[in-house]
Amino acid sequence: MNDHEQELKRRAHDLDVTVWVGKSGVDAVVDELNDQLANENLVKVKFLRAARAGSSTEEKAADLAERVNGRLIDTRGHTAVIHR
Repeated sequence: MNDHEQELKRRAHDLDVTVWVGKSGVDAVVDELNDQLANENLVKVKFLRAARAGSSTEEKAADLAERVNGRLIDTRGHTAVIHR
């Protein structure tokens, strides 16, 4: 992990979750996440229990990051940090 990623992880620590993925899955939040990433280059996403069926938080977060042309910086528990 490079210094830039370390810095992003430090900044992400103080962020509040602003996108929640629920039973509608990642499709339902792509537009919202795109909008937020246009304003803030770092967004914290929480995967609720209903969204986690079938695959891991890491898999879902990586899929979501890819859909918004972002980069998955970190996952902790059921929360992910996406950067663009």
